[in-house]
Amino acid sequence: MKNYVKLVDFELKRFMKIYLALIGIVIISQIVGVIVESNQFMNLANGEMLDGSMNLAQFLETYWPLTMSRILFSRWFILPVGLSAAALIFYCFFIWYRDWFGKNTFIYRLLMLPTARINILLAKASAIFLMVLGLVSIQLILLPIENIIFQTIVPFDLRVDMTIREIVNGSGYYGYLQILLPTSIVQFFINYGIGFMTVFTLFTAILFERSYRIKGIIFGVAYCIFALVIFLSPFIIEVFSEFGYFYPEELFIIEVILGIIVTGISIWVSHYLLNRKVTV
Repeated sequence: MKNYVKLVDFELKRFMKIYLALIGIVIISQIVGVIVESNQFMNLANGEMLDGSMNLAQFLETYWPLTMSRILFSRWFILPVGLSAAALIFYCFFIWYRDWFGKNTFIYRLLMLPTARINILLAKASAIFLMVLGLVSIQLILLPIENIIFQTIVPFDLRVDMTIREIVNGSGYYGYLQILLPTSIVQFFINYGIGFMTVFTLFTAILFERSYRIKGIIFGVAYCIFALVIFLSPFIIEVFSEFGYFYPEELFIIEVILGIIVTGISIWVSHYLLNRKVTV
């Protein structure tokens, strides 16, 4: 356990500069976005009503009151969140290939550490998971601050106030905030459980490539397809069934079990590859 914690700390420190830059981009972009979008709406309102072409009721009927959920769909919010997601997906690959192609081929030093090699795998996955939770925590802190800025700029008559829960739910059916900030503990475990499963599946594909090189690419892609088919098999059965084959409760339980199975297989295969195929 001590070696595992040290490895997690080590992985976090190696990505910290880029990670802090991502946090900075998210904070600055979203706060600036709230200010810019709110001021643009106020300029529109002043332009339409001050020249006498519209009264308040007509303006609201035409343009609707401004809400935080509308601002969430602006490029100021979507782009930094998308950039952070892309950076973390890229890091799933970089966290391994950096060790092979970096200075002094660092992977050899990692594999020679006096600890079980499974700790290397788990530490890398844990580092990514902690960084995701860190970004989500920043978003949770930002939303109330952004809501206050929004309410300060836009008068009460021209806005609709929303709670944080309503803002998240107002991001659209399965909108990006509903994925990042689930409103129930069950949905949290579903969303992040699928994310964890995906990370371990990608790790397994990477280790296939590192173990078998050119053939490993084929093995890795095949494994990803295998994992996807296994996980989605109940939905595939539903599609090809004339009537609903599973009840929603049954489908949920089956998906949870299959998610655990795919994650377990990925960890086991990765452990095998690290111990038997990846050598120093």
